[in-house]
Amino acid sequence: MKLLVTGGAGFIGSAVVRMAIERGFHVINIDKLTYAANLENVASVASHPHYRFEPIDICDLQAVNRVFDMYVPDAVMHLAAESHVDRSINGPEAFIQTNVIGTFNMLTAARRHWDKLQGAAQENFRFHHVSTDEVYGDLHIDDPAFEETTPYDPSSPYSASKAASDHFVRAWGRTYGLPVVITNCSNNYGPYQFPEKLIPVVILKAIHEQDIPVYGTGSNIRDWLYVDDHADALLTVLKRGKTGETYNIGGNNELTNLDLVKTICHLIDARHIHKTQCASLIKFVKDRPGHDYRYAINAKKIKSELNWEPSIDWVQAIEKTIQWYLDNQDWWRPLISKDMLGECLGTQR
Repeated sequence: MKLLVTGGAGFIGSAVVRMAIERGFHVINIDKLTYAANLENVASVASHPHYRFEPIDICDLQAVNRVFDMYVPDAVMHLAAESHVDRSINGPEAFIQTNVIGTFNMLTAARRHWDKLQGAAQENFRFHHVSTDEVYGDLHIDDPAFEETTPYDPSSPYSASKAASDHFVRAWGRTYGLPVVITNCSNNYGPYQFPEKLIPVVILKAIHEQDIPVYGTGSNIRDWLYVDDHADALLTVLKRGKTGETYNIGGNNELTNLDLVKTICHLIDARHIHKTQCASLIKFVKDRPGHDYRYAINAKKIKSELNWEPSIDWVQAIEKTIQWYLDNQDWWRPLISKDMLGECLGTQR
């Protein structure tokens, strides 16, 4: 299968690219290489004969059409997106451009490409749109977890832009017959995550003995999904998911932000990197505007229909993640500006 991946130099996209190559896919990676993308993320497959990289912007429809015509992909996995909630609050326009206009361009190009296919190639083509649980909005502590039928209620410019893109994908499926599938995932973590996100921020602040910022009281709850589990789920849905369906992907691992931070602190303390107890570095800061209280995923559908569920234990996965950041300073140090560690609060989705 020739798989066209958008945003394949980003955190989740690169995990998909690496796993897809390992499983025998031919992968065409298109990425604009914005601040959160890094070709080092796919360096392990860069010379593989089944891998190609095209440095283009999905907001450039002509360039996107050129890639479709050149490679004639069998499927698309659309991951390219602006995803940092704090950035969306401070500058929402980029999120509209990439997440809405960019998705519109991908759908336009995919439909043009699909219309030219014939027989089995047209029948088997898939457009897989990767989205977030944030489109569903906010949950109270006793509310049932998000299901695929939960009404959309986005809170931030980021989640609103992703909700809009989801609606466009469904519209292209229903109006034009484009064979689409959508997945909505919970919070991801793991190697190669850009240092402004919550878990990398906590790890890097802790090892530098700097204040670890936590929004509000730290009571906000998220479901955490290891990125390799997510990549495995995405490839499962791509191959076996039913056209027109939505699948929620979760980690079955709800934690408050404070419990998450304390867990990381405990695991770093166990490494005896320095004498400071990491938990003493925790500092509560002013809450973010529109900060959703809880996200939780009901992932029964993907388990019952596709026999998929997370396979990596939370403690083992966060241990691996911490160790990766300790072992790969050459990767993250160039990504951190002079003042970044001192100023970045991370995204506490």
